[in-house]
Amino acid sequence: MSDDIHLLSLVELADAIAARHLSAVEVLTATIARAERLQPVLNCFISLQAEAALESAAAADAALARGEAPGPLHGVPLAHKDMFYRAGHVTTCGSRIRRDFVPDHDSTALSRLDRAGAIYLGGLNMAEFATGPTGHNEHWGDCRNPWNQAHISGGSSSGSGASVGGRVVYGALGSDTGGSVRLPSACCGVVGLKPTNGLVSRYGLMPLSHTLDTVGPLTRTVRDAARIVGVIAGHDPRDPTTSDRPVPGYEAALAEGAEGLRIGVPADYFYDLATDEVRALMERSLDVFRSAGAEIVEVSVPDIARINNLSNVVLSSEAAAIHEPWIAGRPDDYQEQVRNRYEPGLHVPAVKYIQALSARAGLLREFVDTALAGVDALHTPGIPFAIPTRDQTNVGGGERMAAMVAGLSWCTRAANYLGGPGLIVPCGFTGNGLPTAFQLMGRPFSESTLFRLGHAYQSATDWHTRAPSL
Repeated sequence: MSDDIHLLSLVELADAIAARHLSAVEVLTATIARAERLQPVLNCFISLQAEAALESAAAADAALARGEAPGPLHGVPLAHKDMFYRAGHVTTCGSRIRRDFVPDHDSTALSRLDRAGAIYLGGLNMAEFATGPTGHNEHWGDCRNPWNQAHISGGSSSGSGASVGGRVVYGALGSDTGGSVRLPSACCGVVGLKPTNGLVSRYGLMPLSHTLDTVGPLTRTVRDAARIVGVIAGHDPRDPTTSDRPVPGYEAALAEGAEGLRIGVPADYFYDLATDEVRALMERSLDVFRSAGAEIVEVSVPDIARINNLSNVVLSSEAAAIHEPWIAGRPDDYQEQVRNRYEPGLHVPAVKYIQALSARAGLLREFVDTALAGVDALHTPGIPFAIPTRDQTNVGGGERMAAMVAGLSWCTRAANYLGGPGLIVPCGFTGNGLPTAFQLMGRPFSESTLFRLGHAYQSATDWHTRAPSL
């Protein structure tokens, strides 16, 4: 068995299995061994369903032996944030309250991955009920960064970031309500997409905010993300918020490159918290785009602080409505910092909530007409400073803790309220040896353009090929 199976990208692996250069059982056996070895180091799994996964891998090999056409993810081991429902399997949502919860239906996103041939390996660690940007979890233990376990993995899709960044699985789904796919991607050195609201079904996903929640992949490369999104995107009658637009050929569009595209660099807000070293790394990434034929222009953005404040009104109100029965009946089963984020929403006037919802369409138009006027995408930092440690961001982390935790999502929160896509692409390392990344933001349903740009960057750089020593 090759010693470097775990270093292959998702697409490389899928193609190798389809060509029968590798067997699904061979790959899965190696993946399980790596997962079991690294679980004490990263704590990225809540449940590892090795036996069922091996049965699925054997069935995948048998299908190829019968001459059946492979799906786009045939035999590829994936694991997902432990809030995507699978009928008959415990889905904890990273909580004590749902430690024994067994759903009676499957998530649409997982069902589509199954049909594409992916192998489900288990449920991944996460912030409790998808609430928190760091990866701390008192119930299941903190998830840890594969590049340095003293540092945060990012949240709330913490296990998704750590397992993909640690080269345990080849891709993972997460949810993103304010940055929860993009933050762990930036922290762990992987690609992460927050898709346009309505592109991917949320049916069978434990909600946090019905308005802001999205489902997106964390992968090793932009091409990997394009392949997964091509599988999970599209209308779902069980989720009436999904769009009925045809799903583009995301992966095929990558060949178009960055030539002729225009990238906007914001003059306001997004760099307000950026350190000098992050600014320098962002500029170097822009140099790569210039060399790839893209034009870089400075743009102004609307009042992002106002957008974030309105987003907080929506999130706190909707989260409180979902959790009110548990807050009333079993408040001590929450981590204190999680419960404290929900309780203010119980006191938001309905007028304020409705006003916050009503303002979204107009603010999206303003954002498109200003920040994206004449450009194809906006380029920002992913996280504006070096990835902090778990101690710095934990309860009792000192007087700067609250500001640092809030600053993690400085560049990500607006996209959820506005509804457009955001793509995280790793672009180097800060002085503490942790990854950093840029974010590309676009108009609604402009994922193909963001993928084109991200792939062009990765075609000219090798940050995505670097793996932590584990």
